[in-house]
Amino acid sequence: MSHIRFARISLLLAAVGLNAAPAIMGLAPVQAAEEKKVEPPKDTVRPEIYKLIDPAQIKPLLDAKNYAEFQSRIDQAAAMPNITSYEDFILHRMRLQLAQAQGNDEASVKELQAIIDSGHLKPEEKARFIEATANIYYSSLKNFDQAIVWFDKYAAETGDKAKFHPFLLRAYFLKNDFATTKTEVLKDIEAAKAANATPPKDTLLLLGNVAIKTKENDLYLQAVEELTRYYPTEDYWNDLLNRTRGKKGYAAQRLDLDVVRIKAVAAPGKMEPEDYAEQAELAVLGGFFTEAKIAMDKGYPNGIPAGKDKAALEKIKASANKGAADDAKNIDSGIPAAQKSKDGVGLVNLGYNYVTLGQFDKGIDLMKQGIAKGVSKNPEDAKLRLGYALVMAGKKDEAVEVLKTITGNDGRSDLARYWIMYATGPKVAAAEAK
Repeated sequence: MSHIRFARISLLLAAVGLNAAPAIMGLAPVQAAEEKKVEPPKDTVRPEIYKLIDPAQIKPLLDAKNYAEFQSRIDQAAAMPNITSYEDFILHRMRLQLAQAQGNDEASVKELQAIIDSGHLKPEEKARFIEATANIYYSSLKNFDQAIVWFDKYAAETGDKAKFHPFLLRAYFLKNDFATTKTEVLKDIEAAKAANATPPKDTLLLLGNVAIKTKENDLYLQAVEELTRYYPTEDYWNDLLNRTRGKKGYAAQRLDLDVVRIKAVAAPGKMEPEDYAEQAELAVLGGFFTEAKIAMDKGYPNGIPAGKDKAALEKIKASANKGAADDAKNIDSGIPAAQKSKDGVGLVNLGYNYVTLGQFDKGIDLMKQGIAKGVSKNPEDAKLRLGYALVMAGKKDEAVEVLKTITGNDGRSDLARYWIMYATGPKVAAAEAK
């Protein structure tokens, strides 16, 4: 799910000098009169131990994969009496080298933890070893419970909670703790929004995957909406609009034409001939003949192909062509009657017809007149259509102000929000729109 990668464990170990030779305890003579035992200086190893683990001798053993001899030398050194804390620390580092060479992840994390707990690491070294431990638990052992423990330790040790936070979320997901994943991801999304920042794409994808696992359709729709808002592609737009149509309570008969209209604008590459046919059929039923003609011409530029739907499609095309021709000649004659009507719906529809003809200013003015007069049935639908007419006219700021006022839990407010996203958000790259 994520493109982020951990640093290679071998590089981490090299960075903290695992191949460096430990300091040797000095051999200065003890004065004969001195009876008190001299305490060995800290961070040194005795010569008899050093002889066994001399890098000049052990490196060829590793290179030759003579692991038995390497292990024998460690065992001999560990059997020496009165092993000091630092000597034990050095031997754990040797064992870690051996475990890494053998690809033994279980042994590696055991030795890493012993080294971390030794007290002989500098803070920056300790952080790297904690990172290495978390890496092995997460990437190699797939022990996500322990990975979470060590990600948390890294944050506590360094104060850096951000570096491995994406992996922490994925660890919760991969251990099937979807409730925690959902809670944390939603918190991250809200925090990014509060900071006026863009939520990471991987975080939004993770939310969608949680929704799939938990079969939460509304949560999935939320994830796709956020992806469409911040990382718009035609695929995301298509998925968002299709799933909105399947949302519980969605008013299909009223809003299907509105859905296909935004799809035709935001995801034209996903418009199939069937989508254009649907737009044309619904537009004919609504009296938007020019819109219907444009849709049929786009969907079937080479004519209606043979098939079981040919007759129905031909009928839609004929109605669209005839109505569009009539509108081109007589549309102005409908204005007086619409203005005299007590209900403003006629002006709204007539105005939108002008919009489809490319006469945006005239059409929008008529739509505003109709809304001001009052639309008796579903007045918020009229405002929605005015809002996206303003978007298509390039009047983005005014469009947003209209669309922000639209309410309804039947899909209408969703469509208003989507138009705002389209008008104000990142646009689909040219390569993606093809």
